[in-house]
Amino acid sequence: MEFRCKKAGNECYGVKELTLLSEISQRLIQSKELKNDLSVILELLVKSLYAERSFLTIFNRQNSTIYIEAAYGYSSAQQARGKYDLGEGIIGRVVELARPIVVDKIAESSLFLNKTQQELKSKEGKDLTYVCVPVMEDGQVTGALSLIRVYNPFITKDENLYLLSVIGGLISRVVSSKQEQVEELEVLRQKNKELQSKLDDDHRPVNIVGNSGKMRDVYSLVNMVAETNSTVLIRGESGIGKELIADAIHYTSKRAKNSFVKVNCSALPDSLIESELFGHEKGAFTGADSRRKGRFELADGGTIFLDEIGDIPLSTQVKILRILQQREFERLGGTETIKVDVRIVAATNRNLEKAIEDGEFREDLFYRINVFPLYIPPLRERRDDIPLLVDHFIEKFNKRNGTGVKRITTSALNMLMVYSWPGNIRELENCVERACILTTDNVIHSYNLPPSLQTADSTNTQSRGGLVYTVEQVEKQLIREALTTTKGNIAKAADLLMVTERMLGTRVKKYEIDAWRFKV
Repeated sequence: MEFRCKKAGNECYGVKELTLLSEISQRLIQSKELKNDLSVILELLVKSLYAERSFLTIFNRQNSTIYIEAAYGYSSAQQARGKYDLGEGIIGRVVELARPIVVDKIAESSLFLNKTQQELKSKEGKDLTYVCVPVMEDGQVTGALSLIRVYNPFITKDENLYLLSVIGGLISRVVSSKQEQVEELEVLRQKNKELQSKLDDDHRPVNIVGNSGKMRDVYSLVNMVAETNSTVLIRGESGIGKELIADAIHYTSKRAKNSFVKVNCSALPDSLIESELFGHEKGAFTGADSRRKGRFELADGGTIFLDEIGDIPLSTQVKILRILQQREFERLGGTETIKVDVRIVAATNRNLEKAIEDGEFREDLFYRINVFPLYIPPLRERRDDIPLLVDHFIEKFNKRNGTGVKRITTSALNMLMVYSWPGNIRELENCVERACILTTDNVIHSYNLPPSLQTADSTNTQSRGGLVYTVEQVEKQLIREALTTTKGNIAKAADLLMVTERMLGTRVKKYEIDAWRFKV
């Protein structure tokens, strides 16, 4: 670009540049719309200087982030990607240090992060120069003005900076107003987030730790069903805290002041389970020296929790079915019919649909207990809860063992975050307890964690790739989304995916997808 200059001290003014400044000033004075859209000024800047593109960033002091407010020559997607932390890249440094920066050739610069994913050369393949100046108001940085133009060795650094700095000064009041608007919105957004968190905490059972989206959905369902007397079936893997969910259902229900009886069905031998559940009369069997009330009778007016109900023998399932249907039973060896008002909350980690097919579980009983199914996601599907759980367990073991563990290091927490947790929360609790014992400086380090967390196999982080693997992952995700939409209905999911039910069934089996988990 040619300059026709006249000297004023050490400053050089080009006719074209002066015309540009005059036009920008007039537009700022006359147009109210510029307060909402600064891209018009950026367009003038780019076209007058025969530049490639330009953009304006705003510094949000509330969260120390910098983002693109207006741009010319960038798509909306590119603008959305233009977010920077204070001190990050060229823009972050300009805002942090309140000093301009010129990069002669951006393709050769390590400072230029290119978050917007723009071309690093002009359409003609020429090098591009990047000029960035801070926008100041009352001595404070409010943002940064950036210009990208074709590299010209005859344009000095000062010439590049001076014009852009003057334009930054002209629009500083508008940028400052934008900054205030952005920060006010950020304050409102933060208050809304805190209020939403408080509301979530109000609905979260006090005995459960976790604030992930999936667990908030569970809390909502718990609050809804707790007010009723409906039978609840809690499903999910072992170690996810199904008993805690049962506690929450009972203690937030109208039966909270009455008995809450827990029965671990898998821990009782087949020969004793009927006696434990329904009680027995004196002389009913060898060793029955007196009448004894069963768990159902003890839970009258309250709730009974049948943990691992899938392990109950078929002979006992018939009697449980009768209680569900008629709310009555007889003690073992007795003839008196006993009526009870008891709510049943059951839990299992087994696939009951498969157990029905194998003849190990009664289909009619399944439909009776599956009135309100409640699926608890495994820990690997709600990793956001891991930091909260770790803090909870550290506090718990400090109280129990009289220790003073203060925190966990970032590297150790990262290891916990990538592990697959086949044993779920129970495994995490044991892991944290072990680390609390091993630490010597009241800080949990990565070397305090079990060796199983430090191998690729145990963390499920093996390096895999290729076309077949990628296609399988996409196919698996599509099937899960279809099953979620149809609530586990294979036939409807097949129609949604436009495949036959047989084809979908084959893939569900191949990828080991449990369709019953989507029936909540």
